[in-house]
Amino acid sequence: MSRIALVDDDRNILTSVSITLEAEGFEVETYNDGQSALDGFNRRMPELAVLDIKMPRMDGMDLLQRLRQKSNIPVIFLTSKDDEIDELMGLRMGADDYVKKPFSQRLLVERIRSILRRQEAIASDATGAPEESQILVRGELTMDPLRHAVKWKGRDVSLTVTEFLLLQALAQRPGFVKNRDQLMDVAYDDQVYVDDRTIDSHIKRLRKKMREADDNFSAIETLYGIGYRYNEE
Repeated sequence: MSRIALVDDDRNILTSVSITLEAEGFEVETYNDGQSALDGFNRRMPELAVLDIKMPRMDGMDLLQRLRQKSNIPVIFLTSKDDEIDELMGLRMGADDYVKKPFSQRLLVERIRSILRRQEAIASDATGAPEESQILVRGELTMDPLRHAVKWKGRDVSLTVTEFLLLQALAQRPGFVKNRDQLMDVAYDDQVYVDDRTIDSHIKRLRKKMREADDNFSAIETLYGIGYRYNEE
């Protein structure tokens, strides 16, 4: 049973969504502001968090920033209908997905299941193969799916599930271009629609994290109007 944290200052959303998630077999912990959620996460980290952006005491952006200092658990943002800037900021800060309010609870359940399936797939793809073949090495890059571990020039790089899958897809075939549609297929299930800017935001954050390990990182190349490719260094 996966443990989901639901953080929103709207008690009606907390009640109705938690009932739906529990009916789907999830264990749910609810919080009505970012600070109480952070305190709860310090005691017991969930497997996925659904965060509203606008909340008292500590908003969703601040909570995500604090959370990313210690954990890469998947995060889905709940955003208002017209908060396009917040959506992009959230993705750049390390959110895995977002759902616009007012939202279908069925859609939210599918988004949650999609991300959890992707997380499980990383581990299951690695198990069953000899340990030495699980590890992907491309130049200075080392990826260990079983441990969800990434190193660049021997330095640890902490990635979210989405970032890991995108980097893995590019690094598996250096020099080959993957367009945004292909990367969407890697990062999201068929039931989930995302647009180009979502992939672009994840790639930007992925590059930023790699450059924190190496200022000169340039292995992910953008081919404008086409897509991205990994150049082995």
